[in-house]
Amino acid sequence: MKILRTHSADEFINWSGSLRFIPGWQVWPATEEAVCIYVRDAAVRSRKIRVVGSGHSSSALVQTPDILMSMRDHRGLIDYDLQASQATIGAGTVLHDLGPVLHDIGLSMQNLGDVDTQTIAGVISTGTHGSGRKLQNISATLVGVRLVTGAGEVVEWSAEEHADLIDAARVSMGLLGIFTALRLQLEPTFRLRRREYSARTDDCLTHLDELADAHRNFDFYWYPRRDEVKLRTLNPPEEPPPALPFARCIKDEEGFSHEIIARERELKFEELEYFVPAAAGPACFREVRRRILEHHRRHVGWRVLYRLIASDPGFLSPVHGRDSVAISVHQNASLPYQDYFDDIESILRAHDGRPHWGKKHSLQGCALASLYPRWTDFMKLRRELDPHGVFLTEAMARLVGEE
Repeated sequence: MKILRTHSADEFINWSGSLRFIPGWQVWPATEEAVCIYVRDAAVRSRKIRVVGSGHSSSALVQTPDILMSMRDHRGLIDYDLQASQATIGAGTVLHDLGPVLHDIGLSMQNLGDVDTQTIAGVISTGTHGSGRKLQNISATLVGVRLVTGAGEVVEWSAEEHADLIDAARVSMGLLGIFTALRLQLEPTFRLRRREYSARTDDCLTHLDELADAHRNFDFYWYPRRDEVKLRTLNPPEEPPPALPFARCIKDEEGFSHEIIARERELKFEELEYFVPAAAGPACFREVRRRILEHHRRHVGWRVLYRLIASDPGFLSPVHGRDSVAISVHQNASLPYQDYFDDIESILRAHDGRPHWGKKHSLQGCALASLYPRWTDFMKLRRELDPHGVFLTEAMARLVGEE
């Protein structure tokens, strides 16, 4: 059986096109044993390994001069427990494929983000999230994991026996090891009714708290050119919709959760996203809105997205220990974005924001460490699990201040 699969000629280009590099080798190990072999060999030869999912992240998390590893051959359902509403999934499984697989056994993910093109390992590792005042990051649903450490050893952790290790594994960006399988806390299948509304921005902000409280999922898009918003709500179909006299319903549809939450995105974009404390969300958005209207409106037509996420205990989760609002600024991938993002980032940072690990941002080292109470604990564990620095490329070393 051939367990090592290598291809070394292709340039890697991420989803938006802003990250491009040619690794020394692109590999897709067929088995967990093969993953171990690659890691042990890299440790001996002082080579670096980064794992890539679907390439949706726009930061340099996967950039490497040496080995770029894909877990494309580690997909699908491994086992499940209907009584506990849990399932173990191959690390390379794409969310778009995972929904129907779970649906067939009567289970569903608690929430999804705006798109579903990412792998489950990528989603867990970068803190991908949806929206809903009482809903957490997808990484918070991780209750068990198998991974290959930087020493080429397989370890298995569970939330019941290794609570701190699971909290560290959530949003770990591939720095602790290479995930091969993940066990998720799920829910029995459920349906949602999705309604979208057009509204004036000031009306939305006036009713922001009641909108967040009244809906299972709630977020809004703000469109700078029109200075209007689109409200998005998702609720159980049997619940009567709350009255929104200040908004006009423009879409009303129903389906199973995996069919109705995420949407296909054909247009490519760059994105800056920060998580600010929930209490600071409205004021932060108002300042972002004012800055865009005064300085950037002529150059940007893409929306600003406002989402709510409940706190979780992940060591490097951007919502660690605090309910948060994620404010995302977008720009068409074919247009300049850096000056725009730099200007808005200063506002998001001033409101005690933490950046999304997979999106554009400028923070590194000490600036990041000061935002996370468990930062030192995470870095200590990282050194223990990866003593040779196999997963610590120059870009990742700069990011976490471990040069």
